[in-house]
Amino acid sequence: MSKILVTGANGFIGRALVSLLHDRGFSVVPVTSADGDIAEKETLKKFTTQDIGHVYHLAAKTFVPDSWLNPQPFYQTNVLGMVNVLEFCKAGNMPLTSLSTYVYGHPERLPISEESAIRPSNPYAMTKWLAEQACEFYANTYDFPVTTLRPFNVYGIGQAENFLIPFIISQALDSGNTIAVKDLMPKRDYIYLDDVLTALLATLNKRSGYSVFNIGSGVSLSVLEAINIIQEIAGTKKNIISDNVFRANELMDVVADISKAEKIIGWKPEYSFQQGIESILKSNVKK
Repeated sequence: MSKILVTGANGFIGRALVSLLHDRGFSVVPVTSADGDIAEKETLKKFTTQDIGHVYHLAAKTFVPDSWLNPQPFYQTNVLGMVNVLEFCKAGNMPLTSLSTYVYGHPERLPISEESAIRPSNPYAMTKWLAEQACEFYANTYDFPVTTLRPFNVYGIGQAENFLIPFIISQALDSGNTIAVKDLMPKRDYIYLDDVLTALLATLNKRSGYSVFNIGSGVSLSVLEAINIIQEIAGTKKNIISDNVFRANELMDVVADISKAEKIIGWKPEYSFQQGIESILKSNVKK
């Protein structure tokens, strides 16, 4: 059986993917920050292309607020790192699956399909769009299969608390009496980690050309709606406080059109937001 190389193997999604691949009987070659900076071309030279049947590129800088404060590392990791991975895949003619993000900016209509206009609304999204363009160029120029997944708002077990959903859950479970957020109004399409993993696995059999797929739930929830669901499942009734902060370039509603992924790679989400939150809270109880 050929091996699967995974960059970003120690990240939020990477750890879960490596574990799932092992459970499915695959031999995994993990690439982590301990192996070097993915933006440096020497990092992947430590690994041979022999016997590798697929590459998952998950290594990236992802925290949007940091991309506004210090964008250069995002361009280095997310763009130069992507090019280094593409060069690695080209050398071994290996299929590649790369994770992108929401690159559409303010949508003209909902739900948002892969054909919608691209308008990156923050530096992080801009770097992922540039990385996507590199993927398309390499796939078409050097004739090896590349698939890009565009997950919408991913949440799940093991996500850092500087992201919204774990931040809310942490407050719901702590000893305090309130849940405080910056704004209750923005609506997002939240996709559970396990559904992202099954989408990644669904790209293993892709064998030609360049493809892009939205990965979302097809439903949007406001921050307030998310808090209410979390509190209902957690059995809490804490006061909700909002700073009513309106961020520049804020997207007020986002919903993914996921019909292409279902049609082409046979993927659709299995978890509702309620089921995802229940799974996370059960994992917290076991700790």
